[in-house]
Amino acid sequence: MEEKPIRVGFIGLNPDSHWAATAHIPALASLGDKFKVVGVANSSVESARRTAEAMNLPHAFASAEELAHSPEVDLVVVTVKVPHHLELVTTALEAGKHVYCEWPLGNGLAEARRLAELARAQGVVAVVGTQARVAPEILHLKQLIADGYVGTVLSTSLIGSGGNWAGTTSDDLYYLYDARNGATMEMIPLAHTLAALQDVLGGIDQVSARTLRRYETVRVTDTGETRPKTAADQVMLHGTLSDGAALAVHYRGGVSKGTNLLWEINGTEGDIQVTADLGHAQLTQLRVKGARGDDQTLAPLMPDASEYQGKPHTAAARNVAGVYARLYQDITQGSRTAPSFDDAVALHELMDAIERSAR
Repeated sequence: MEEKPIRVGFIGLNPDSHWAATAHIPALASLGDKFKVVGVANSSVESARRTAEAMNLPHAFASAEELAHSPEVDLVVVTVKVPHHLELVTTALEAGKHVYCEWPLGNGLAEARRLAELARAQGVVAVVGTQARVAPEILHLKQLIADGYVGTVLSTSLIGSGGNWAGTTSDDLYYLYDARNGATMEMIPLAHTLAALQDVLGGIDQVSARTLRRYETVRVTDTGETRPKTAADQVMLHGTLSDGAALAVHYRGGVSKGTNLLWEINGTEGDIQVTADLGHAQLTQLRVKGARGDDQTLAPLMPDASEYQGKPHTAAARNVAGVYARLYQDITQGSRTAPSFDDAVALHELMDAIERSAR
């Protein structure tokens, strides 16, 4: 019997901008008839109606609660700012709906634990958007390490640029610069990348961290204002992986004229280098090179071209599509392959340990 598409309701979707429209919608479109977007709830009913009309959706819901309780919706996707996750995800879970929530799951560890506990109690599929974990390059790296390409891993080092969190921003993105909102450089690009790193190399066992604010204020370019900045723009940590390998990480705000993502894995038999144009492993194209044995220089070590066939061209949409593909399998087959709320709690625990160490 042919499976019916999973009907998706978005909380936070605008047709001409923002993450949901540029990553989620093309990701879902790439998966054929597995999913069908049926409605939206935004900050106002007028906004929902504009989006529904522009995207030809049958339902513009008056509120998130109305969307969550609609019999026309199977899966609630939450793509709004972090401080609203707890309330909106709770509403969806209590309505018995499957949920896809963007990372960070909660504004801090305590909120994440509450949501994971509720998801378990409700018995639904609850997925968090740590999509770097399903990037073709990350899955390829994981297999290379498992196959012994570098031998025993001795150390790994990571340098990344956050893009934001330096001295200028737009009014729309200013919330990132207030640490109370839970959308800091540590919690977004660093956490996404560390989630992937741990999949490849194993968990982080011990960590010591320090954060700095080299910019105390930020200039808002579209208003001309100078506003306070409480989020860090320099994050440094070192520690060990679960197998004893050394770990060193430095994330910096803004962008560099050099390499904006440089991740190296050094082993007894070889070396792997991963580079990208931004320190967000979840949304940028990763380039993988390697050398082993008698090799004198690094050579391309990318996944086979077949791993990209039929998938979105942009890394951001392609990786989100990878999460949705696993989510579909989990809902229809009862498996648990997509990044779960319990996985999110484990990542929140690591980020909490980093924050406590830095304090």
